[in-house]
Amino acid sequence: MRTLKEVRVGETVKVEKLTGEGPVRRRIMDMGVTKGVEIYVRKVAPLGDPVEITVRGYELSVRKDEAACIQVA
Repeated sequence: MRTLKEVRVGETVKVEKLTGEGPVRRRIMDMGVTKGVEIYVRKVAPLGDPVEITVRGYELSVRKDEAACIQVA
């Protein structure tokens, strides 16, 4: 299964599972990224960090380490 970190710009994916622990997982969930939600990858910074996504109708930037905790299909 791939993670959000591996998704290309312009793709829309669906969250399957969050693998982070403790505060990292809580922060991701507080931002609205939960199982079953669709995520559109808008931009990736030149060095790959951060990743700009659209989730639940708003734009959000996540770091590479956070994106690696989000498994998508």
